[in-house]
Amino acid sequence: MHDIATSIAEIVGEMGYIGIFIMMFLESTLFPFPSEIAMIPAGYLASQGDMNLVVAIIVGTSGSLLGALFNYYLAKKYGRKGVLSFGKYFFFTEEKLIKMEAFFVKHGSFSTFVSRLLPGVRQLISLPAGLSNMPIGRFTLYTVLGAGLWVTVLVLLGYILGENKALIETYLHQIILITLGLIVVATILYSFMNKKSK
Repeated sequence: MHDIATSIAEIVGEMGYIGIFIMMFLESTLFPFPSEIAMIPAGYLASQGDMNLVVAIIVGTSGSLLGALFNYYLAKKYGRKGVLSFGKYFFFTEEKLIKMEAFFVKHGSFSTFVSRLLPGVRQLISLPAGLSNMPIGRFTLYTVLGAGLWVTVLVLLGYILGENKALIETYLHQIILITLGLIVVATILYSFMNKKSK
């Protein structure tokens, strides 16, 4: 894994912002690519003066948004049958789609924000959003907020910790726990506001 991360860092360094955009686009589609491998090296490169911190965050978030929109319009245009036909090439099954739909129905539009912070879910939540014809403006807003938060955390992690692999592994675990805690708080607030409005 360390060798893979090193290779990715070299690729990001060579391709620059285009490399970040492409990798984050893939990460938001059905392609199983971890965002940590792309954005933490970007943060490290920013700490070395080879990249701009803000630009890296904007590019990473933009790539995530475009990948999410790809899934959204794929589902909206081709429906369940088209999603499953396309998804089979990426080991995406009907069972997974049903789980994503249940998650989306349970949490509504807010799930498109929460899911951007959850590994294994962020790539797929755009599908039920597209199938349900969720308003594109709301979908874009929640996706940008969620993806932007996650990308910022990863880039800052790489920026602060640099190339110290041991520190990155230690603090990444803590950051994930803190992020999950924030999700719980945000979900509670959302549920409270939703009940109050009803």
